[in-house]
Amino acid sequence: MAENKPLIEVKDLKEYFRISTGMFTSKPLKAVDGVSFSINKGETLGLVGESGCGKTTVGRTLLHLYKPTGGEIYYDGKLIKSREDIKNFRKKATMVFQDPYSSLNPRMTVSDIIGEPLDVHKLTANKKERMERILELMDYVGLNSEHAARYAHEFSGGQRQRIGIARSLAVNPDFIVCDEPVSALDVSIQAQVINMFDELQEKLGLTYLFIAHDLLVVRHISDRIAVMYLGRMVELAPAAEIYDRPLHPYSKSLLSAVPVPDPKVARANKRIVLTGDIPSPLNAPSGCPFRTRCKYATEKCAETMPEFNEVSKGHFVACHRIGEIND
Repeated sequence: MAENKPLIEVKDLKEYFRISTGMFTSKPLKAVDGVSFSINKGETLGLVGESGCGKTTVGRTLLHLYKPTGGEIYYDGKLIKSREDIKNFRKKATMVFQDPYSSLNPRMTVSDIIGEPLDVHKLTANKKERMERILELMDYVGLNSEHAARYAHEFSGGQRQRIGIARSLAVNPDFIVCDEPVSALDVSIQAQVINMFDELQEKLGLTYLFIAHDLLVVRHISDRIAVMYLGRMVELAPAAEIYDRPLHPYSKSLLSAVPVPDPKVARANKRIVLTGDIPSPLNAPSGCPFRTRCKYATEKCAETMPEFNEVSKGHFVACHRIGEIND
């Protein structure tokens, strides 16, 4: 269970990429633009939003796979800044990637893929200890010992993702960024992998940042959910509350699109359809990033960025008209 002590704290995180716009000119693409959140020990924070909103960039920047343009990242109360800090952090924080087909080296056996982090961080004393640890990790994720000598292409998508999860557990981490880990899998396999994440969390005391665009998957696994739009966080609340009482117009639209298994309820639900396309982060709108698709937008929305305020205990929203549209 989650403790009320932050393991990960992110303050005003920014990740800008310079994009060439001509022979000698470039512009910053603001993939992540001032995101702040914390994740308590043993908790799962779900991060959702449309493709291109910056979810994956948040996860990768958090692990310093991209060098942050701005902001601060704290692990267990300590600011991660120097190369030594990053090196130590990577022994405690790992990532499960979205695509189980491209994230595994086709020339390596399963035992070498899982054993690679052990070799990099010199975590085993000899070959016997290394092999014992690899077999233990394979057992955690439901793979047999005879799979160790095989290659990744011999496995199904679900089994490959299990190999990727075993690899992420090799350094005995406290924190794992799960970057859409089930989106490339069949629905029946998705449920198995999600349940496995739950079991591993309970068994090993793990903390997750779970990135996804499937809101049903996120609801099942998350304690709290954060909604992102165009590089910014627009809402953050406990999972049940964000489903029962979404406050931001964008969150309402996302949740109205979630399929409901009961036909009567589904017919009664009104789908909130957004007009227009998501703007480019290269030419983001002034003020509130969502205003170009929001039916409640006013001049104030175009002029200033709404602050990310706590409107009730643990429920944060960035919207100028939050009081008016939720009466």
